[in-house]
Amino acid sequence: MSTSNHHLNDRPTAANLENPLYYLENMETVVAWVANHHADLLSASENARLSAFFELPRPARALLTRMVMRSGDLFRADKLNYPELGSPECDALKKLVVEVWLDAAPLLTLDDLFRLFTLAELRPAFAPILMQAGCAKNLAKAQMRKVLQNTFGDARSVVDWLGGCGAPVVRVNSMALFDRVRLMFFGNLRQSWSDFVLVELGHHRYEQVQFTSEARAFSERSQVDTYLAMNDCRECLDAGMLAAEVWAQVPQPSDNPWLTSRRDRLLLELGRQAERQGERKLALEALAASGHREARLKQLRLLERMKRFDDAWAIAANWPHAELSDAEAQGLARILKRLATKVKQPAPLALQRPPLREFTLTLPQTGRSVERVVRDHLSSPDAPVFYMENTLINSLFGLLCWNTIFKPIPGAFFHPFHSGPADLLREDFVSRRQAAFDQCFATLHDGGYRRQILDSYATKQGITNPFVTWPALNDALLTLALDCIPALDLHILFKRLLLNIREHRSGFPDLVRFYPEKSPPELCYEMIEVKGPGDRLQDHQVRWLQFFASQGIAASVCYLRWQTGEATP
Repeated sequence: MSTSNHHLNDRPTAANLENPLYYLENMETVVAWVANHHADLLSASENARLSAFFELPRPARALLTRMVMRSGDLFRADKLNYPELGSPECDALKKLVVEVWLDAAPLLTLDDLFRLFTLAELRPAFAPILMQAGCAKNLAKAQMRKVLQNTFGDARSVVDWLGGCGAPVVRVNSMALFDRVRLMFFGNLRQSWSDFVLVELGHHRYEQVQFTSEARAFSERSQVDTYLAMNDCRECLDAGMLAAEVWAQVPQPSDNPWLTSRRDRLLLELGRQAERQGERKLALEALAASGHREARLKQLRLLERMKRFDDAWAIAANWPHAELSDAEAQGLARILKRLATKVKQPAPLALQRPPLREFTLTLPQTGRSVERVVRDHLSSPDAPVFYMENTLINSLFGLLCWNTIFKPIPGAFFHPFHSGPADLLREDFVSRRQAAFDQCFATLHDGGYRRQILDSYATKQGITNPFVTWPALNDALLTLALDCIPALDLHILFKRLLLNIREHRSGFPDLVRFYPEKSPPELCYEMIEVKGPGDRLQDHQVRWLQFFASQGIAASVCYLRWQTGEATP
């Protein structure tokens, strides 16, 4: 197969945005990548079609790319005007028709017609019918369509609809193939072509993950078909189809963990829709079948609303708390407390939350953010303070576990432009890498963690990582943090981070103060959350502060007040 300058072992690069046809270069990268890495998941005719794409003249490839990037598969030929293609546009269009990439006489429904043509263009064709129906001459477009929809139920060509007055319309014939290509490149259909074709990829550096056939999310064509079927189900739900009808179309469970996660998410949404539609029995069935972590509490709350208290208690009382994040544990505790009175069981003991350390500062207003005002006030040469918020602990974790985060396992990476694994927020992100994480955490006990973090900082500088914020780091800060934060504390913080990455990546205090002259067991660092006038702690911030207190990690809340006589914000 001819794929221009793209080859199987070449690492594709992003196009230069100064090139007017940069979007075509990026599209060629996508198509070549899929053709080279997933040819066995494509049919013979699909592989031949992708080969034919590269045989098209460049203007025809560019015009087809422009159409594929747009919404829908129907286009007016007179609206396909792209300055960078110059005068060959007409020839490019003809070539695409001759090569059967486009259908030059597609059948259009009434809705298609009204979407493509203006009221002024439609009115002459339907004037006699509207007149017979007694409609006003100045009927609005939406009203006109409503009048005509019962009369015209069949699809027709533009000529049959509008005679010779209608502009030519073409349909892209291979949109389903391009959707399949898009899925195998992105690993989802949520991202549009513009997410790759129109972004400035050259402004980022990406980790060079080793792509092997064993690391692919899809190992056989049927798995691609399963994903596409689940995507159809999700689109039906979004369109308002009855959940019971969609339920019948949901594919059976797969032994592919990545597809299982997608199915769990689909069943979660199906359960939500079923409950909204009054189908509570179906909602329970869907939520019980979903392994998504959000489905657990939703199932219990639904059982409560259905007054099936014994069933809810049986599930809630036996739920392993070790699996829950703080927010989930809090939600479960509230449910158990309500259920206990219904089933005449002893209410579970409320968790004793440690008190939070708090102090107040009254300072003159300077016009800067409250975090920077407090930082500058508290900082001193022997106890420097840094405004880090969520960046420091996340970055230390990302640097320590770099190779584990970018471990090439099925469903984690689909193309060379990932800033992190595609399954980062999935239920099984940690369990599928448990052994590798255990090895990283072992370095926190044998002392090797410091070298591992510093090596990653030196060798991976500037490469995107979902945990590492490069602009917030420098050599001095990193050394100070490793000198002052005990390895045991890092272990405790990293374990909580992995318990629920989506929830626990945020909520860290704003400031970190280091005491480099002190040595353990003395206080060597502390974290400080800053709240200005009228501001209050958010739930996820409270949970972090309570966690710090329970683990003996120094953290406090500073309430900043402006000195009297100063303007208040």
